[in-house]
Amino acid sequence: MTALLTYLQFHALFVVPVVVGLVLTTPYRLASRRTVLTATALLAGLALVYTTPWDNYLIGRGVWWYGEGTVLVRGFRAPLGEYLFFLLQPFLVGLWLARFRVDTTPSLRTPVRVRAVGFLAAALVGISGLALLDRSSGLYLGSLLAWSAPILAIQWAFGWQFLRREWRTVAVGTLVPTGYLWLIDSVALALNIWSLSDRYTTGLELPGLGLPIEEAVFFLLTSLFVVQGIVLYVWVVDRWS
Repeated sequence: MTALLTYLQFHALFVVPVVVGLVLTTPYRLASRRTVLTATALLAGLALVYTTPWDNYLIGRGVWWYGEGTVLVRGFRAPLGEYLFFLLQPFLVGLWLARFRVDTTPSLRTPVRVRAVGFLAAALVGISGLALLDRSSGLYLGSLLAWSAPILAIQWAFGWQFLRREWRTVAVGTLVPTGYLWLIDSVALALNIWSLSDRYTTGLELPGLGLPIEEAVFFLLTSLFVVQGIVLYVWVVDRWS
């Protein structure tokens, strides 16, 4: 089905203006501009490297596809717009997060048994994902949870106690951009810029938006990765400086 917008036009309308607006208005209360932008750029690069194989695999399996005329350039199986999303989302989230403060005074030293709690929590996420892979309708959600588990394991094993201490900043930093991404994702689906397979998805939707639960979880997790990564980076930099 022909879409009303190309993937790049979607970015030009819904993503790039928000990032530019945040660049122009962010007060950098979390840390210095240099620290925030360095952390965000590092996470954007990691997101591109880590997400590309998983994303291309699912496109190849037919978990999602793109509307007629929406893709101008591809790299492997994914369109250019997909790679831009991997890079733009961290800046959208990171620049929003920079408006808030964290208390970086707690020591970096954490007992191994405490780190193990974070690792085990992430392992449960991964195990849940692997369990969903037993059926075709769980391919998207199951692979998403399994893919996310190593990142969560690193972040939670290193600093789940600090993240819990700063839960208000983590929550607001994550949920506000996630809500916006949910909204524009539902618009993209309605405009047929991309579509999801009924076979490889659960059919569950986010109440109110009608957004497939897989898409909702994806943007929630990826925004959380960015927020936790930047908060932990700021903590480490401040304690080592």
